[in-house]
Amino acid sequence: MKLLRNMLDRVGDMCSEKGKFPWLYPLYEATDSFFYTSDSVTTTGPQARDALDLKRMMSVVVFALGPCILMAMYNSGYQANLAMSKEGAVVIETWRHAIVQALGLGFDPNNLLACLIHGALYFIPVLIVSYAVGGLWEVLFATVRKHEVNEGFFVTGMLFPLILPPTIPLWQVAIGISFGVVIGKEIFGGTGMNILNPALTARAFLFFAYPAEISGDLVWVAGGVDGLSGATMLSQAFVGGKAALLAGDYSWMQSFLGTIPGSMGETSALACLLGGVILLVTRVGSWRTMAGTVAGTIVLTLLLNSVADKVTNPMFEVPFWWHMTMGGWAFGLVFMTTDPVTAAFTNTGKYIYGFLIGALVILIRVVNPAFPEGMMLAILLMNVFAATIDHFVVQQNIKRRWARNAAA
Repeated sequence: MKLLRNMLDRVGDMCSEKGKFPWLYPLYEATDSFFYTSDSVTTTGPQARDALDLKRMMSVVVFALGPCILMAMYNSGYQANLAMSKEGAVVIETWRHAIVQALGLGFDPNNLLACLIHGALYFIPVLIVSYAVGGLWEVLFATVRKHEVNEGFFVTGMLFPLILPPTIPLWQVAIGISFGVVIGKEIFGGTGMNILNPALTARAFLFFAYPAEISGDLVWVAGGVDGLSGATMLSQAFVGGKAALLAGDYSWMQSFLGTIPGSMGETSALACLLGGVILLVTRVGSWRTMAGTVAGTIVLTLLLNSVADKVTNPMFEVPFWWHMTMGGWAFGLVFMTTDPVTAAFTNTGKYIYGFLIGALVILIRVVNPAFPEGMMLAILLMNVFAATIDHFVVQQNIKRRWARNAAA
């Protein structure tokens, strides 16, 4: 570590104001603070001491994403191998197949290592493009503004690949993350100033700009299998409701475990639950927001279930425990609603914010046939109103205090 420290010090001298490359200081500072704590200290009061700074908070979030990352690689490979093993499947050879065959793993869906390696060949290129292109924009804006590269993108660059299908073209990943970073964050002033979640902003852009590659039955199963349809459980529910789910190709337990078609990191409610436990134990994620989202989902689902026999829409009869394991509900609950920048800040506001997200996602899924997912749009919509919710909560607290003081 001493060798690394000496090397970083030498690079730091070259990137200082008097060095040869002062414009590279934001990139140097980001690298240095990744390995070591900042050398900047507060010289005047007031001072607050806390072991949890922004860098450590983001590190905890990435650590909590670990189960979803492993599941993203495993399930992408599992779905691909499963499709290739089906009778009559017409496989189009790709460079990924050549690598798997060179490793002597084969395409057995029951082989854990084969599924992990095959899936990693889909997930890792998307991750690399996300970090490379998004990081380039981060450094560019930091250089122009002459401030440090914030750690926020460390999480955004990881979240974005997890909410994409395995077949997404890499050039669309580059465009999407560019839109999310620039339009969703940097135009507001950078990390801590944005009102929209950058990863969801990037996905929303791809959803509306390139719907054929981000939605539909054909995009959820990778593997180069010609003509294969990988219908998600949400699309099945939209066609046949609860009956279609019970008689479909996947059980509730498969949906909970995540061995179903879907976005790479969103399919497993169990993996998301494990990540949620980490965020709650470390107090990085807000349990109030999560509780509000769960409550909103249950309340509106029960309300719609109560009138299911009076309408022709089969989605009205889908129970809440199915909604909680389908699509991006679990992933959004744990990693998107709890975003400390774009969510509500006040304790009461967190309950309201979460409840409205939970209610809206069910409303969008059930009532609007154009958007069978719902979680992405519900969170982005509530991102816009989070500050308004906090405003009214604070004003109400002020009124109560005035009334209490006047009575005294």
